[in-house]
Amino acid sequence: MEATAKATYVRISPRKVQIVLDLIRNQPADKAMAILQYTPKAACEPVMKVLKSAMANAENNNNMDTSKLIISYCNATAGPTLKRIQARAQGRAYRINKRTSHITITVKEMDD
Repeated sequence: MEATAKATYVRISPRKVQIVLDLIRNQPADKAMAILQYTPKAACEPVMKVLKSAMANAENNNNMDTSKLIISYCNATAGPTLKRIQARAQGRAYRINKRTSHITITVKEMDD
């Protein structure tokens, strides 16, 4: 039995999110929350929101025990890129890519 939560179009690069997800992969959910709370990365906030949502889905939709949850799958894929320009000297323009992410976290109950 698994419970999944997704956050789409999050305005942070998937490369930055992946660093944070590597910290919590295959960890118990309560330990992962503690790791996210004390890690000084901008990606921790949206990842923590998705993890809380996955834990709530497990509790309310699948009647799982939240103290036994473990992160079985987590991934950040690239969403659409917002393309912006920055004016440069002599009439030139540089492209700025504002990347977005789709964050997915799946939790399941630990086997005793």
